[in-house]
Amino acid sequence: MEPDRRGLFEAFVGDGRPLLALTSAALFASGGFAIFQSLTGHLLPHDSQALGMDADALSHAANAHLTKFMFHDRVAFGGTLLAIGSAYWWLSEFPLRAGQSWAWWAFAVSGLTGFASFLAYLGYGYLDTWHAVATLLLLPVFLAGLWRSRGCIAGRLWIGQAWRTELPAETGAARHGRHLLQACALGLVLAGATIIGVGMTTVFVPQDLSFMAMTREQIGAISPMLIPVIAHDRAGFGGGLLSCGLLILIITRHAPLTRSFLQVIALMGLFGFGAALGVHGAIGYLDFTHLAPAYAVVLIFLTGLLMCVSGYKAG
Repeated sequence: MEPDRRGLFEAFVGDGRPLLALTSAALFASGGFAIFQSLTGHLLPHDSQALGMDADALSHAANAHLTKFMFHDRVAFGGTLLAIGSAYWWLSEFPLRAGQSWAWWAFAVSGLTGFASFLAYLGYGYLDTWHAVATLLLLPVFLAGLWRSRGCIAGRLWIGQAWRTELPAETGAARHGRHLLQACALGLVLAGATIIGVGMTTVFVPQDLSFMAMTREQIGAISPMLIPVIAHDRAGFGGGLLSCGLLILIITRHAPLTRSFLQVIALMGLFGFGAALGVHGAIGYLDFTHLAPAYAVVLIFLTGLLMCVSGYKAG
């Protein structure tokens, strides 16, 4: 029998999918931690150091709504990480394992977009050291997994594979449901890009200031780093939302209507929308004008998902 000449590292990384699955697990853990940390009502140590005060002191210096507002961005960001982590594990275990080139591009496009959004800190002037360290540790793992997993794909990779599809034509509920999910994904992409832009510039929309019952000048007067810290959270959530939208768009463009496809799309919606809308209810930030676009996207998402489920059962 021919001896196994692989080294330990080669055996560990395999075809690259274990590293991509590890990326999935790290994102899932990070999302869970972001939500848990926010639920405890405490800021991260480096945030408190930058602000010169902890969450209780911040609430006393401003009001409880400002602190809750900060936590609501972090919970929403955590939800996007849970959604992305779920999608990455599914992509690695199902379509990439089957040699689908579009799955590799789903990783590449969404992952590089998400990691690149960290550079938005240049626009808001606050370098989150924990975020920076996590990015520096996880990015090489992701890139190595992406590089190694090229071998899962027969033939060459080219960017057109991210959009061109060979799915058989669908009819009825499945076809319309898939189109609704794609419309939802485009909405998430636009929303994520907008939130990144807002986070790097004005930071707040009028409804935010109304909820906190403070002006931008009053917020900035509490600590010179307060607005940059909030801007960092906003841009981080925007980057996560952008990556989620790209993932849903590519997945719904290519993936056949299977049970695992429906399950991962449902999980992404549960984590993403559940965290973003749930935290608004928890802190009492229920301005209808502010949340109307989110309600509309959720309605489109649920309708599309239910139509896909109906098409799957009919098939």
